[in-house]
Amino acid sequence: MPERPQHEAPVPRLYRPEDLAHVLGCSAWWVQDRARRRLIPFTRVGRAYRFTAEHLAEIIRLNEERPARIPTPDVAAQRPVPQPPVSRAAHPVQVERLRARSPRRLRRDQFDTAA
Repeated sequence: MPERPQHEAPVPRLYRPEDLAHVLGCSAWWVQDRARRRLIPFTRVGRAYRFTAEHLAEIIRLNEERPARIPTPDVAAQRPVPQPPVSRAAHPVQVERLRARSPRRLRRDQFDTAA
């Protein structure tokens, strides 16, 4: 077996979309669709999508959800002073009466035909 030169890096293993789908728990179609739309990293060999272990780690990082940060209350921040409720009598609301629109179809007695 011939020895490789010391400076040559090992060839990374390339995984098929079906392999990634099995690891991720999704369909191979999903993996290929995301790669086609350039939403996940991939390597293209001819017309086939191939993925490395680094690609898999990046895909997992891209799709992870983080919990929302709950803001800690700032002790030094002042709370707003509550305003007294405004009386409805002070601001009378004018109500506009609604009017029905005319019907789209005419009534039978409004047709201009003789039967």
